[in-house]
Amino acid sequence: MSVSTEEFMVIGPSEPIVAVLGADITLPCLVSPAMDVENMELRWFRSKFSEAVLIYQNQREQTEEQLAQYRGRTSLVKDFLIQGEAAVRIHNVQAFDNGLYTCFFRMGIFHEEASVELKVAGVGSAPQVHITGPEKDGVRVVCMASGWFPKPQVQWRALSGEKFLTFSETQAQDAAGLFTIEATLVVRDSSSGNVTCSILNPILGQEKAMAIFIPEPFFPQSSPWKPVFMVILTVLMLPIPGAAFYIMREHTAKLQETQEWEKLHREKEEVQQIKEEALKARGKAGQDWRKEKFQAWSVSLDPESAHSSLDVSDDKTSVTLKDSTKYTEFGFYSILGHEGITSGCCYWEVEIRNAEGSEWALGVCRRDVERKDWYQESPENGFWVVGMYSFSSLPYISEHFVPIPKRVGVFLDLKEGDVSFYNMTDGSHLFSFSLASSSGTLFPYFRLREGDVSLTICSGVGAPTTSRQRGRQRERGGSRLLSEQSRMCGWIPGPRDHDPSQRQRL
Repeated sequence: MSVSTEEFMVIGPSEPIVAVLGADITLPCLVSPAMDVENMELRWFRSKFSEAVLIYQNQREQTEEQLAQYRGRTSLVKDFLIQGEAAVRIHNVQAFDNGLYTCFFRMGIFHEEASVELKVAGVGSAPQVHITGPEKDGVRVVCMASGWFPKPQVQWRALSGEKFLTFSETQAQDAAGLFTIEATLVVRDSSSGNVTCSILNPILGQEKAMAIFIPEPFFPQSSPWKPVFMVILTVLMLPIPGAAFYIMREHTAKLQETQEWEKLHREKEEVQQIKEEALKARGKAGQDWRKEKFQAWSVSLDPESAHSSLDVSDDKTSVTLKDSTKYTEFGFYSILGHEGITSGCCYWEVEIRNAEGSEWALGVCRRDVERKDWYQESPENGFWVVGMYSFSSLPYISEHFVPIPKRVGVFLDLKEGDVSFYNMTDGSHLFSFSLASSSGTLFPYFRLREGDVSLTICSGVGAPTTSRQRGRQRERGGSRLLSEQSRMCGWIPGPRDHDPSQRQRL
């Protein structure tokens, strides 16, 4: 009986893999040179060899040594074992899954291993903000949020946008490892008006915020009612919400201004609710709003930025993988739009065909991002994208959005600092990212990796494509995709009436 001593290397992802709480994630490794690993012992473990996440031996999964928290929650991806690629899929990702993993491959007496880093991220509750009372020469305001992972970043801002740099912060983790955060700010400037508390997930780049209005009479130096205010707080021993200033409204003329502010605020909310109902019906209001607020951006693909494995149509609106492209675990094939976007509000739409069983992504990125081989498509690396993935990045359309959208609208708002994605078939919101102020010029981004999927930039966004335009397209020839583009990307007024102002602010 002979014992194999053939040597090989085990290679893991060069960047951390990001997973959203509750989603499924896959941790891949491969051997080099490529060889069949079906008969190898494969093991993924945490800090110790005995802390097994998954064990594959004698061509089946073994559970005897598996950690209890992973039993029934892991499976081996076997699709590419014969090519030397294997991966463990972790279902329903939890906070404790965060951290380093080791993938271990053994053949006979020879073995090798590689590391894989998993970053788990979750967005929790929106912050709750309330006034708790006077503090020396100011007003004490508290912001609380829970269910975040990892520890979120807290920021206080004035109505002017100026950041408050000095405030106290406490944190705690629950049994599931999720963070509850409490931040206390003392506002001393009575002209501040509104203050906003924002909670940011540093990995996802997603933010939730809430503002509160502080009436001027609440400030000790401007109000003779401080003793009354202190007594009420002492007796009730409860946080006082922003609306509690009504207790003094009959005692000072200044509160008339506050009452007027709340009335306007209430009327604004009522108008907004009516607007939302109209938009849900896809009425004319939504269509007119979008035309006023967002410019239809004419996107063309830049062949100079394309990976050599991509096939770009003659009119620079469609991209597919070349027939000769071989799937590889650590290969991304991307292309950028020709023109960058530096300011304003604009949108474009992309048709996705043959999405099932394929891998793709679309969105925006910075020009200087790293796009060679395998890379992490994350906000911290300069990518803001959605797509369908097998092994990496986020958000997972295949995991979070059912059914998979056939047409995606990308709404880029550089005034507000976010990019939002919509399913243009039914007008539903898919995902939103907050953009850093230093994002700079952004370019439309398209990436393919596997399958027969094609991404086509829709022509005539905002207006029907005329028969004359379609005739000119046919005269230019173009690829097989271009010949179907008019049918694929014809104008559909209903879904496009969706109001981007109603997108979820994460």
